[in-house]
Amino acid sequence: MRVQKLTAAKLLLIVFFLFAVFFPLSRMFACMAGTDVLSVVRSGRFLSAVRNSLSASLAATCISVVLGIVLAFCTERINGKGRHVWTFLFLIPMLIPSISTGMGLVILLGRNGILTNLLRLPHPIYGFGGIVAGSVLYSFPVAYIMTADIIRYEDSRPYEAADILGTPKAKQFTALFVPYIRKPLISVVFTVFTLIVTDYGVPLMIGGRCITLPVMMYEDVIGLLDFGKGSVIGAVLLVPAVIAFILDTINRDKASSSFGIRPFKRIDNPIAKTVAFALCALTGAVIVLPAASFLLISIVQKYPIAMQPTFDNFKRAFSMNTGTYLANSLLISSFVSLLGSLSACILSYLTVRTRSKISKPLHLCAILTLAIPGLVLGLSYVLFFKGSFLYGTFAILIMVNMIHFFSSPYLMMYNTLGKLNPNLEIIGSTMDIPRTKIIVDVILPQAKSTVAEMAMYFFVNSMMTISAVSFLATTANQPLSLMIPSFESQMLFECAGVVSLCILAVNLLIKALVIRYKKIVAQRDAA
Repeated sequence: MRVQKLTAAKLLLIVFFLFAVFFPLSRMFACMAGTDVLSVVRSGRFLSAVRNSLSASLAATCISVVLGIVLAFCTERINGKGRHVWTFLFLIPMLIPSISTGMGLVILLGRNGILTNLLRLPHPIYGFGGIVAGSVLYSFPVAYIMTADIIRYEDSRPYEAADILGTPKAKQFTALFVPYIRKPLISVVFTVFTLIVTDYGVPLMIGGRCITLPVMMYEDVIGLLDFGKGSVIGAVLLVPAVIAFILDTINRDKASSSFGIRPFKRIDNPIAKTVAFALCALTGAVIVLPAASFLLISIVQKYPIAMQPTFDNFKRAFSMNTGTYLANSLLISSFVSLLGSLSACILSYLTVRTRSKISKPLHLCAILTLAIPGLVLGLSYVLFFKGSFLYGTFAILIMVNMIHFFSSPYLMMYNTLGKLNPNLEIIGSTMDIPRTKIIVDVILPQAKSTVAEMAMYFFVNSMMTISAVSFLATTANQPLSLMIPSFESQMLFECAGVVSLCILAVNLLIKALVIRYKKIVAQRDAA
């Protein structure tokens, strides 16, 4: 009977994914049937957008990944001071919408930018260079986190043996480090590339005449209501995401952690520590500057005309329903965090702790959302759910965000549950202890920190996303993040800065609470 209930639960979840992912995507592809696909893909505007997207994404990916490796080495291998501070600063772009990053660069380096006027720069940052710069700032935290995780878990014993044998450092790098990092680096490259090539926030704000595919899709759907053309572009944007998903899945399946590792002894060389500090400080300053620019324009009357300090911008922003949209975002993010974490916990338990023939397809459904860009998911939801009772409600925004961000929290819990004793349920069954009691009293207490990380991931990303919700939001349920392009189009940069600060403040508060909670859990476990 218990097995039948578990099987029924798995089948129910598969049906949910059919309606939440596969049917909407099928509807988007069906929408292409009435569109002249060849005329779309052969048009000069489309080909130019493809060139711009690929070239800007490739350039930004190379810079982000190289920078991520260098700074991950600085924080993970060198015994410098303030490592946790640098890591915190590096992750700030993950707490604000990508469009805010682009806006920060406009404030700093636009035609009347702070640094443009201060340094008398001859050319503003709009165009291809601006897209690359903004994309690097936006994607660098992801590259840094992934490469730091790779470097952190490298075994030091082969290097110790190489030192004993007198192998030169350059040879150790090519013979040991490069082979070790090569396969996981493929996943990093494709993840970062996909993140950049499917983003429309940065190029929309700072691209100027340099149009990319996501911006073209956004303009065609929002401005022209051309869903057929938008579906064609959406299908094209799925290609790099699907490739990244396949490569990441292959690398994850081949990864092995069956042996213990010996961590590296941190480098204490004064020169290395000085260089690492300089690199981290410079990068941290560059990352913080856009956020600092929000604060500056928020507290002056009108940049650059009237620089007198004032809090009128906060009053003006909140008089234009910013408070209402902030409440909307908090409501959406809270429900996404709660329902998403609960769903990810249940699903990961069913796929890890109750093996059956349905577990593998269910696991595939759970991680497949990694391959769907937010814009594509949002458009597919518009086409599939339009006219239904869900359309135009908070429920559809909660569902699209939950699906959009589901894979990463699911994999967090999947990996955590996979490390626990696989015989817990069997032991409980022999002692006539209900499965639910094993879960509540034994399994969940060991996964508290992971649950907190999952909840934070859902909440923070739901607060700042602009992609999946762009096509679905109405004036009644609009989240706060969509006020940024709205204010920007009205040239109300000061109000857009206030909105960005609100999102950053909320996400910083949530992150601080989770860090504090994890410290308390660690102290209790150590006691």
